[in-house]
Amino acid sequence: MPFLILHTPGGDLAATESIVDYLYSMFGTNVRAIIPQISMSAGTMIALSCKEIMMGKQSNLGPIDPQMGGVPCQAVLDEFDQAMQDVKANPHAASLWQMIIGKYHPTFLGECKNSIDWSEKLVEDWLNRNMCNGAPAKTKKILKEFSDHKTNKSHSRHISKDQCAQIGLSVIEMEADNDLQDLILTVHHAFMHTFGNSVCTKIVENHLGVAYIEQQQIMAPPRQA
Repeated sequence: MPFLILHTPGGDLAATESIVDYLYSMFGTNVRAIIPQISMSAGTMIALSCKEIMMGKQSNLGPIDPQMGGVPCQAVLDEFDQAMQDVKANPHAASLWQMIIGKYHPTFLGECKNSIDWSEKLVEDWLNRNMCNGAPAKTKKILKEFSDHKTNKSHSRHISKDQCAQIGLSVIEMEADNDLQDLILTVHHAFMHTFGNSVCTKIVENHLGVAYIEQQQIMAPPRQA
């Protein structure tokens, strides 16, 4: 039974789609996600593609609504809708709204809409294919809870193990097996210490112990004249 340990603040939608496609090509849908601490945004999307998710009392997932430059896409669309309503009701407000929405380039609205549609379509397909196979109503409930910016209020909101279970995710309690929990947290703390106390940015190691390591480039201080 393949297990995938996830600890991430998130990432790019295209990379997320590629990772899940690769996992499915290697293991089919028989993949379980383990969340030792947090797996936010795109990390949550990967977790939702799995058959089950193992979480502890300290584990959290997060909303999957996409962002553009740190700005929630749905919030941008909502702001434009509010601007249109305000200007329609009071044309004198146009100059004020022009200052607020003038910071966005012309194609920004379309990019936000496409990102929202893309992320929701991916997660809907993955849930229907795996965790919620044969239960489309369950898929829609989970998707709404994780994708609705109006409900979650913030992209950085933490959604706990108990909340995930209440929403309808297939959650395995990490505390149910103390030996396994110790092994998971040992691995988690080991790589946290490794990356926190070294210049490593990426480590890829196979089952034979052969590793590829990328390191941060450190600029030498300028010489004194």
